[in-house]
Amino acid sequence: MKGKYVLGGLLMAIAGAAITLLIYTNFADKPATVVERDSSGAQLADARGFLTSFQLGEGQIDFTYAAEQTVHAVVHVRTKAMVKEPDNPFMQWWYGDRYNNQPREQRGYGSGVIISEDGYIVTNNHVIEDAENIEVKLNDNRVLPAEVIGRDPTTDIALLKIKANNLQYLRWGNSETLKVGEWVLAVGNPFTLGTTVTAGIVSAKGRNLDILEGEYRIESFIQTDAALNVGNSGGALVDTKGLLVGITSAIYTPNGAYAGNSFAIPVSIVKKVIDDLRQYGEVQRAIIGVSITDMTPEEADKQSMKEVKGALVAKVYEGSAAAEASIKEKDVILKIAGVPVNNSAELQEQVAKYRPGDKISVTYVRGGKEYTVPVILKNIAGNTNVVTRGMTGVEVFGARLEGLSANDRRSFKLENGVRIVELNDGLFKDIGLRRGTIITTINGKKVNNSSDVKSATGGNESSLKTIEGYFPDGRFFSYRFGN
Repeated sequence: MKGKYVLGGLLMAIAGAAITLLIYTNFADKPATVVERDSSGAQLADARGFLTSFQLGEGQIDFTYAAEQTVHAVVHVRTKAMVKEPDNPFMQWWYGDRYNNQPREQRGYGSGVIISEDGYIVTNNHVIEDAENIEVKLNDNRVLPAEVIGRDPTTDIALLKIKANNLQYLRWGNSETLKVGEWVLAVGNPFTLGTTVTAGIVSAKGRNLDILEGEYRIESFIQTDAALNVGNSGGALVDTKGLLVGITSAIYTPNGAYAGNSFAIPVSIVKKVIDDLRQYGEVQRAIIGVSITDMTPEEADKQSMKEVKGALVAKVYEGSAAAEASIKEKDVILKIAGVPVNNSAELQEQVAKYRPGDKISVTYVRGGKEYTVPVILKNIAGNTNVVTRGMTGVEVFGARLEGLSANDRRSFKLENGVRIVELNDGLFKDIGLRRGTIITTINGKKVNNSSDVKSATGGNESSLKTIEGYFPDGRFFSYRFGN
């Protein structure tokens, strides 16, 4: 009996050794699967899921290459401006000659991206707008003055130039091939801490946040979960190859601090804007000449469409490129130059790549049938000429004014008004108005455009008696001048 136990124990020992050898030869002897440094192209055919932690060692996703390519090409942008708060008639009456409302210095900061070895830098328009002095701090701690080459409020892009050579710069990537779920790095200067790198994935594309101003604004943001904070605006969003795929611009937050969502302007828009600013000093905005909205399930049913996609044409403007191509109201645009568009933001992004005079194809659905037509794009003046400064809005008393969009009127619950989209020296700046201010009445007359403003005052500054409207933060104001 005792011999049976001994024999059993021996058999168990042999079996255990065999199992150990099997595990060793099948796992320990085999080389570990290694993820390439460019993780976006890695393929793991033998990969399996594990419900535990695992030390990847040399095979871990490595962001060091992309970071090394980026940190020296991202700069700290610092601005100064003299600002004056709007005069307060009540304070003037109460304090008389003791009332002192002198201009004060206001400082700002953000980030920028070097895009050429000779010192061209792209940043956000909102970082440098209204600045009277701009300087750039490089990653090697040099501080240099910067010149504004041009800016475009409708895309929130500005181009700066510093006098320097042999600078490390970022090369353009391709935001259109960027996929949801792909790793990206955000590099900028949050809270003036210095160059900072954060990582995340692409959460979504083609986001419209309705945060820019102007009738021709373009919003088609790349959404990521890479952490951004105050000071990151104008910084770089790069892929794992270290190529520039976006300019970081905004966060979506209830309290002003990073809350898990950040947004960047895709380089498909940025590169075209920068090329225009360098060549013309003004963006050559191409338009189809339609008012568009996102599709709804109800509209898709009416068009016998199986999917809810595309941009619904709400209005076609007379004499526009769309009108000449026989595009009509209620058509659903599906493709621009062969590129599918799933919503109005994506349509705007695609059209923004072109200039007036360019001929593209537009694919749309009408009555359940799909059509493709050639369209020759026009500028906002209705022709194919090069756009010059002033065509995107008429300047009155030092301010460039634009009529309110439908979204503006809904947001402020207004029937009329004009917004100050650019402010230079002049009457409106002198009385304390600032960019983003909405003017609803002047001298008791409702205004909807720059012509109304001129008509209400006769184009004479001394004729301004009353003005009412809303500051950018939503506060109502009403001023009276003279007796």
